[in-house]
Amino acid sequence: MKARLILEDGTICVGKAMGATNESIGEVVFNTGLTGYQEVLSDPSYCGQIVVMTYPLIGNYGINRDDFEAVRPFIHGFVVREHCDMPSNWRSTQTLHELLQAYEIPGISGVDTRMLTRKIRHFGTLRGLITTSERPAEELLAQLKSTDVMTNQVAQVSTKSIYSSPGNGDRVVLVDFGCKHGIMRELSKRGWDIVVVPHTVTADEIRRLQPDGILLSNGPGDPKDVPQAIQMVKEILGEYPLFGICLGHQLFALASGADTEKLKFGHRGGNHPVKELITGRTYITSQNHGYAVNEASVIGTELEVTHVALNDGTIEGLRNAKKQAFSVQYHPEAAPGPYDSGYLFGQFLDMMKQSKEEKWYAKNR
Repeated sequence: MKARLILEDGTICVGKAMGATNESIGEVVFNTGLTGYQEVLSDPSYCGQIVVMTYPLIGNYGINRDDFEAVRPFIHGFVVREHCDMPSNWRSTQTLHELLQAYEIPGISGVDTRMLTRKIRHFGTLRGLITTSERPAEELLAQLKSTDVMTNQVAQVSTKSIYSSPGNGDRVVLVDFGCKHGIMRELSKRGWDIVVVPHTVTADEIRRLQPDGILLSNGPGDPKDVPQAIQMVKEILGEYPLFGICLGHQLFALASGADTEKLKFGHRGGNHPVKELITGRTYITSQNHGYAVNEASVIGTELEVTHVALNDGTIEGLRNAKKQAFSVQYHPEAAPGPYDSGYLFGQFLDMMKQSKEEKWYAKNR
């Protein structure tokens, strides 16, 4: 069946339909990962987006039950150059087409993904519409332009209730803005007692859970679309050690008085070099974000820049030493991508240990 991808600038890409045959609108972005398409598909941070994979062959190792980063995909569409519908891998339990079809996500193959990537890099992210309909392009373009931009992505992907993953170690309250399973795996393998809370959680509700530390997860969309979370972080900052990842990094910055801005086309892939300023070491990182902390806005706050992206110089890490809080824009849990930055979870553990020691001495001196 024929499918079309129509961009808001009037570009029309004609290809072959895969997955569902319904229409879908989203922000068209590209991911440069060579592998890990299942993790990309199921990353909640892609909610509301149509993802273009730059690697030409997608689907060749199928879909398995273990590599999901959420209980279901939240993307609005999937675009590939070549779709393999006959996967060859012992772990595969279904095809890419079957997964997309099961969750009513439209896809399109056989299009020039190199052209799309170059267009996005030049003009910035564009909204698009995937359809198998034969309706006139002018009508579809008008529909695309009249559709409101999504602002409620976090509410769609965050947990609706508190739940726990018990452990014998420190208690970490994980604020779920669209948390990847990879973060949960990193916390669980360290034996931490994890309590997952919704994005609407208040500072008082967190205090009642008596955490040893707080982790702000990744998530989709503009951080300014979740003002209640910014207020919560502002109130709780300094009371407990805090670690922010991706959207959590941006919320930490906003709560600390800095500002965020939309990037031209974002960072999405598993091959982004980031420099740690204190050591001078470069890490290859996994990234997925369309917003970043404005560098000039950090001046005058208590924040210190700890990491920068070597591709474009944007801020990739922040720290507030006075309030025992730090954050990174990239994904230290990877999934997919390199695991170079897993040491940051160890830094979070050290921070919680130091905080408990300081509180004990303050209480018993």
